[in-house]
Amino acid sequence: MADKTTTPKNGAAPTAADPAAIRNVVLIGPPGSGKTTLVEAMLVASGVLPRAGSITDGSTVCDYDDVEIRQQRSVGVACASLAHDGVKINLIDTPGYADFIGEVRAGLRAADCALFVVAANEDIDDATTALWQECSRISMPRAVVVTKLDHARADYPASLAAARASFGEKVLPLYLPTGTDGSARLDEGEAKLGPSHEPAGLVALLATERSLTAEAEQRRGELIEAIIEESEDESLLERYLGGEAIDQAVLTGDLERALDEVLARGSFFPVIPACSSSGVGISELLGVITAGFPAPPEHRLPEAFSPDGVARAGLSCDPTGPLLAEVVRTTSDPYVGRVSLVRVFSGTIQPDSGIHVSGHCTGFFGEASGHSDHDEDDRIGALAFPLGRQQRPATAVMAGDICTVGRLSHAETGDTLSDKAEPLVCKPWPMPDPLLPVAVIPHAKTDEDKLAVGLARLAAEDPSLRIERNPETHQTVLWCMGEAHSGIVLDTLANRYAIAVDTVALRVALRETFGSKAKGHGRHVKQSGGHGQYAVCDVEVEPLTQGSGFEFVDRVVGGAVPRQFIPSVEKGVRAQMERGLTGVSGYPVVDIRVTLLDGKAHSVDSSDFAFQMAGAAALRDAATTGRVQLLEPIDDVTVLVPDDLVGAAMGDLAARRARVLGTDKVGIDRTCVKAEVPQTELIRYAVDLRSLTHGAGSFTRGFARYEPLPESAAAHATSSA
Repeated sequence: MADKTTTPKNGAAPTAADPAAIRNVVLIGPPGSGKTTLVEAMLVASGVLPRAGSITDGSTVCDYDDVEIRQQRSVGVACASLAHDGVKINLIDTPGYADFIGEVRAGLRAADCALFVVAANEDIDDATTALWQECSRISMPRAVVVTKLDHARADYPASLAAARASFGEKVLPLYLPTGTDGSARLDEGEAKLGPSHEPAGLVALLATERSLTAEAEQRRGELIEAIIEESEDESLLERYLGGEAIDQAVLTGDLERALDEVLARGSFFPVIPACSSSGVGISELLGVITAGFPAPPEHRLPEAFSPDGVARAGLSCDPTGPLLAEVVRTTSDPYVGRVSLVRVFSGTIQPDSGIHVSGHCTGFFGEASGHSDHDEDDRIGALAFPLGRQQRPATAVMAGDICTVGRLSHAETGDTLSDKAEPLVCKPWPMPDPLLPVAVIPHAKTDEDKLAVGLARLAAEDPSLRIERNPETHQTVLWCMGEAHSGIVLDTLANRYAIAVDTVALRVALRETFGSKAKGHGRHVKQSGGHGQYAVCDVEVEPLTQGSGFEFVDRVVGGAVPRQFIPSVEKGVRAQMERGLTGVSGYPVVDIRVTLLDGKAHSVDSSDFAFQMAGAAALRDAATTGRVQLLEPIDDVTVLVPDDLVGAAMGDLAARRARVLGTDKVGIDRTCVKAEVPQTELIRYAVDLRSLTHGAGSFTRGFARYEPLPESAAAHATSSA
């Protein structure tokens, strides 16, 4: 395929003339596994970079904005491209922290295959295992790369065993690292690879003619049998099992062709050892990507719909077809403005051409109804192929490729780009719910409007961030994925938008009600400047069942309160209910019936305002004689944890005043715990559950109802308010 990919000599990006000569690969793995370093090693091996660490501004090839450079970690999806053996490879780096799972899912959407990166000196965490299972559900072809072979605690056999335990029996080594003596070993325990633990090279198990240890020879047999079994090539299986004397080169060629088939189908998952510092294993990894992984035309396109909800059939990865592209991520650069990372699924994007931008909303897909958060025509700005923060100009971008587009004024993360003559919208990728609330206030009162604009911009760039302005507590709340996520948001506000904010204690929106009947007397009598204000009313307050709302009853007899002022009493009562009864807390009053029993009026000095004030005073007076209850919101919570942590999770829920409703078995080793939990106990639950379960637990929540707050908790809630 050398004639289908051009590799310029002037530092420009490689270009492909055919979607079949493109591979889009997403790298997935825990933090510290070496994903970004591996990307850089592949760029060096292919000649894109002269050496590791050769970007001069302090960034890496996968840093998209200043926050990543300051924090020295990936926080968003990024892309860099190279050419190898006539194939253009787009490497999509994703963050390793669980807080940025939304970015990982965006990378999965943009890719056609996945590399799971695990370090030879670390275990495989539950979050990585969950992502493997997610890839399995969508039939994403995968391979495993074991990095950091030169680390002092590197143990390749242990890493291989952990990968098989976490990912399944179809995970088998394709190569073995060799020591300084040239021997290929796979012994139980630590694999000694020389004084520095750095491998001298790799040996391919399919083509090896070297002597192997008994353990390594057994793994070679398992690999060959697995490939033949998955390839469904009966003749090859018969030849191999029959012990027929077959030329080694013929057998190797047949096995490699079968390997390419099963890799593209996603039914077999090879393990490749790689050392980024020495470059050992990098060329072998690039060979697996180019020869074994599927090209964009072999990968299923996302579902697409017309603006009225009708499914659009017949789309394929065709550069001459209708335009269908998706914004993977938007970022704001202080110098070049908004930059959008875009995956093109169908058609070709041309610079300075008109396009249509479609947003989407939940519940649209499959329904013949309106769809958009926005629905705008726009114009393509500069096209480029990204290399971290660097932009390498592109003349056009075809179906199957990934690029950046400058100056798209209306496009946000997750939006669809299509032809103006045939607008389309892609079914969005699933996004997790942000479950950690963080309340913020600006340092300066004058920055309130600026803060609102900055947060709106960040939420548009990051669909896993939700901004809420609570009308009851009057707090601005950032709903984040975790502490690392909230830290990135605050860092960006401070450095990109120059907005300094403080985090404050989150207030949960409580309610008040009456726990018993009570009577109240309201009197508003004033004399000022020859004009008086006079109104007196007597009311009775009684509680109603939850959800009944407010009832006002008029039982005045004899005209003690003139008819025109009775609505004024009700208006005053309603106003006091909104302000609350317990002083500074300001919690609204709900589910009561107020009966107006009696009152007094003055022929001259009574007024609408006076009776409003008297009605409010009567409700406050009733609160001093009756029993007022605080109500707290209760959420339905579903917690998913490993079986061995069910007891710890239920004990933690009990400490949060939860009412456990039951448990259900999920899959092989998971249990779902259902409970009702007060919202005041869930403020930090996203962080605490992750700590309790070492990242293996997750939960969902939804409002259920209000319940009386226990006296001990009520005292704390009132004082903190």
